[in-house]
Amino acid sequence: MRSCAISSRLNINGQERLNVTEREERAQRLHDSGYNCAQAVVCAYCDRFGLDENTAFKMAEGFGLGMGLMEVCGALTGAFMLAGCKQSKGCSHPGETKAQTYKLTKALAAAFEEKNGTYLCRTLKGVPDGTVRRSCPGCISDACQLIEEYLLK
Repeated sequence: MRSCAISSRLNINGQERLNVTEREERAQRLHDSGYNCAQAVVCAYCDRFGLDENTAFKMAEGFGLGMGLMEVCGALTGAFMLAGCKQSKGCSHPGETKAQTYKLTKALAAAFEEKNGTYLCRTLKGVPDGTVRRSCPGCISDACQLIEEYLLK
């Protein structure tokens, strides 16, 4: 029989729950291994949101590098995707949770922008003026912290 301390670290699938630092480290390892920012963030949380990692990886692929256009940060869009996983009741209830999801997404974007001055990949990377405001690893870390604060508490 497992002790309370051990079982309290298990998720509903019997897997060990990771704290925010461990999630950030996992996301960084995924990014270092070739995942884009969005993939690294989403896949670091697949177990918490009941997602198949291979499917999540495929779905998030077009969101890296600011959706390939250096627009909204890929790490932040990964957090947006997980906001949908948290809020949505699925296709059997279309429209029921959109407003809540949009509100949560807006809060995530505002918090990210408050911390970094922007949520645009090109500005974070210093494309307009040569001033790098935040690295990809830094953005991944920020996204993980926001997921913990806004989606998992």
